[in-house]
Amino acid sequence: MSPVHFTFTSMFMLGLAGLAFNRAHLLSALLCLEGMMLSLFIALSLWTLQLNTTSFSIAPMLLLAFSACEASTGLALLVATARTHGTDRLQNLNLLQC
Repeated sequence: MSPVHFTFTSMFMLGLAGLAFNRAHLLSALLCLEGMMLSLFIALSLWTLQLNTTSFSIAPMLLLAFSACEASTGLALLVATARTHGTDRLQNLNLLQC
């Protein structure tokens, strides 16, 4: 495994580990998801540059667009939960309560 592949694999795994083990606040979970998406974007961009083809060049832009949509939805949910519950702690949120 090359050092570049190891770097992006470890970036993704660190984001996944942060998402799995650090579940105190909604903001920290969103930041871990953004870190994972950023590592996927950079890895996919480097992969298309290594292949020297233009047929895969749209894939990183699509991933970036979906990542922006995911970030805006996550921030909207963060603002909505902070307004209704007064906090963004995940232990205080009861999803079964209306």
